[in-house]
Amino acid sequence: MIGRLRGLLVWKQPPYLMIDAHGVGYELEASLTTFQTLPETGAEVTLLTHLTVREDAHTLYGFANPAERSLFRNLIKVTGIGPRLALLILSGMSAELFSRCVRDGDATALTRLPGVGKKTAERLIIEMRDRLGNLDLHSAAVRLPDGQMTAPVIHPAEDAISALVALGYKLPEASRMVQSLDTEGLTSEAIIRQALQATVRR
Repeated sequence: MIGRLRGLLVWKQPPYLMIDAHGVGYELEASLTTFQTLPETGAEVTLLTHLTVREDAHTLYGFANPAERSLFRNLIKVTGIGPRLALLILSGMSAELFSRCVRDGDATALTRLPGVGKKTAERLIIEMRDRLGNLDLHSAAVRLPDGQMTAPVIHPAEDAISALVALGYKLPEASRMVQSLDTEGLTSEAIIRQALQATVRR
């Protein structure tokens, strides 16, 4: 099991990123919560990881702090919740807010998360309630060293739309989500985060 990865951030396009560790490029998937902590490409980064193994793929997931990884590992134990949906949940809602929704039995708030229907929300509340006591939702984030600035993304809105499609949204829906926002001066990660948060608030 690969538990932690440190190296140079080669590229990032939510939900995917690559870290070069001693000449080996590791592809990872991460939530928007983790993406917001990442430095510019070319800088050194350290992420906690979780490896899932299937017959057709070995997928590595990256996390900025122990709390997020712990919540991810508990989410994928819930019936019907796979790694991709777990990342969507972590991208659309903070660990603290998710914990509050589960404790309060707020299925309505959970159904505003992308990919979470009424039955899934109810299952999350039932199966996660007893597990929340074992989670340290206030763990300090892994510190990421500063690096040299590189050229910014030229079209962050277009990158955000592509990332939303990769997260499972249809292209027309992803376009509407981004076009409804004031994206002036925002990075692609910030645009995606706002788009997902707007979906949750509806």
